[in-house]
Amino acid sequence: MRWWHIAPVLALELELFPEDAWSAGMFWSELAEAHPGGTRHYTVAVTPDGAVVGYAGLMAVGGDGDVQTIAVDGRHQGTGLGAALLTDLVREAARRGCADLLLEVRVDNTRAQRLYERFGFEPVGIRRGYYQPAGIDALVMRLDLAAAPADHADHVAPAAAPEDLDEPADHPRPDVKKDTPHG
Repeated sequence: MRWWHIAPVLALELELFPEDAWSAGMFWSELAEAHPGGTRHYTVAVTPDGAVVGYAGLMAVGGDGDVQTIAVDGRHQGTGLGAALLTDLVREAARRGCADLLLEVRVDNTRAQRLYERFGFEPVGIRRGYYQPAGIDALVMRLDLAAAPADHADHVAPAAAPEDLDEPADHPRPDVKKDTPHG
């Protein structure tokens, strides 16, 4: 993700998460740490015409990784794009030497939970009232990267699940761009 992606990412964020959307300042703050040696890694998915239709972010500090965010435009859900974005985050966490990868997901977002389970994430707890202002609980999930081979993402990331294969012929999956401020 680069600075020019913030406006379209923010628009998508507001569309997908109207009650608890991140602010522009939060995205700027995250992007400020997405540099060589920084603690963040952000990636975007863009269509051939350059429209941002997905994004994902990772925080990696020491041996711990945390999925900061992952989102896919509703018109591109079910195409495997979420799996592609998550694969990028898992690989980056492994590359950075993270032993664990954690995430929070709304307890009512069963579709996302199924995706994470296919990657090997397991529930480890609940954060009560985590998503505000609605007060929705978050399910905390963990992927043990230390117990797997170095190419962990290749072993846990499914090639495609049945629900990811419903891609219409006239609606190809956008490319995931590993775009950081320094290349």
